[in-house]
Amino acid sequence: MKKISRYFITILFLITACSKGDDPIPIEGKNLTLFFVNDQHGQLHNFSKIKHIIDAEKQETKVITVCSGDLFSGNPAVDNHPQKGYPMIDVMNRVGFDISVIGNHEFDYGESILSDRINQANFDWVCANVETGNSGIPDPFEYKTISRSDVKVTFLGLVETDGSDNSTIPSTHPWRVQNLTFERPEDVIGKYSNIKALEDSDLYIALTHLGYDSSGGSLGDTQIATQYPFFDLIIGGHSHQTINTTINNIPIYQSGSYLNHLGKIEVTIKDKAIAAINYELINLNTYSEHDSELEAVIDQYEDLPHLNEVIGFSHSYHQRPEVGCFYSDALQGVMNVDVAFQNAGGIRSDLNEGDITRREIFEIAPFNNNTVIYEMSALEIKNFLKGSGSGFYYSGIQLQQNGNDIQITDLNGVSIPDNTMLTLGTNDYLPAVYENYFPLNGTIQTLTDAETVIAYLETMNSQVNYPNCNHFFRYQ
Repeated sequence: MKKISRYFITILFLITACSKGDDPIPIEGKNLTLFFVNDQHGQLHNFSKIKHIIDAEKQETKVITVCSGDLFSGNPAVDNHPQKGYPMIDVMNRVGFDISVIGNHEFDYGESILSDRINQANFDWVCANVETGNSGIPDPFEYKTISRSDVKVTFLGLVETDGSDNSTIPSTHPWRVQNLTFERPEDVIGKYSNIKALEDSDLYIALTHLGYDSSGGSLGDTQIATQYPFFDLIIGGHSHQTINTTINNIPIYQSGSYLNHLGKIEVTIKDKAIAAINYELINLNTYSEHDSELEAVIDQYEDLPHLNEVIGFSHSYHQRPEVGCFYSDALQGVMNVDVAFQNAGGIRSDLNEGDITRREIFEIAPFNNNTVIYEMSALEIKNFLKGSGSGFYYSGIQLQQNGNDIQITDLNGVSIPDNTMLTLGTNDYLPAVYENYFPLNGTIQTLTDAETVIAYLETMNSQVNYPNCNHFFRYQ
């Protein structure tokens, strides 16, 4: 009798041990793997690794591959290609992407170029808060359902619209979206609360380019989860974060930026709900395998010897504020103006110590903005600094806030009267965004902002040495 009791106890122990071990009992349901990237900003280097990972996964289960926006602006090989942006589209086609939301930097090249890139993509585009009108850009889907055998997944796309105080546009050059109409994401999202039932989908995903969190009534992924909880999960972008969290029972993910990571979401779906979910953030910089055929294509795109020409020397590692000092000095010098301004968001990279190449300058200034000279009084400059609410790098003058006033002095500390007329040089993004503070007519220059900085290094001063420099001003 004791032997029989011990036998049943042993069997019971084995069953219990198996159910509580590291390998959980599988949940029955439909299995799907979602891969995603966001904010790659023209970076191609790790896509050959992504293709290797995805191709292997497709041998095991159903796969959908998505992008949360900002494909462009950040890699000179992509941004300055004869067909601007095409290398990114070509590489994503070869990887096998299924869908992408339109990010704010998709508009950086202008309407006709974006139209060409969308037409060349083998994947779908979604964005519910843009109307392309007569721009020539094909209308993206508001939402799109993708099927993988017995699994149906619907994606709703949204892009941020915080690009201007005077109009509802994304954070891009206003003159490049003149024929497009945007709505605030918070004004449209409620229209799509019943899409999952309408499409008879297994999953409903918000594919967003809004940023993780927002304030002042704006919509971020956090606000979607709390205020519009009819999504099964949210895959986001724009804020360049690595996000793996759950808010209001809705998982939210973001994979960082510049193609350093690949997000992998494994879901088990039962009764049109997520029964189990597992997330992995794959570090692409340490992943060793790659698709050799795609790697060769990428190498060909990146093989641009003129971008690697040395045009200057950096005496130390320069962080963004120090780069801002150098950058605004270069604008002032080449444009031969009294004062130069550069928006902080236009400085997109630090500057390494050592030789400076053309590629590095185009990475710092990837937007190919034109440069322009205005004549403005010191008072008009003060009004611009006060009214814009933004911060700027500057050169040629000194700025200090005294209470509610701004004191402008020359480099010797001599006060500049309000009625003094000054020549002001900047990129044309600033007068486009803050049009109320600039004269109607400026003198457009022949060089873009990046070309101006390159000309400064090549013809005026090839040495960059700005330790602890911070010529940055924001009116408080």
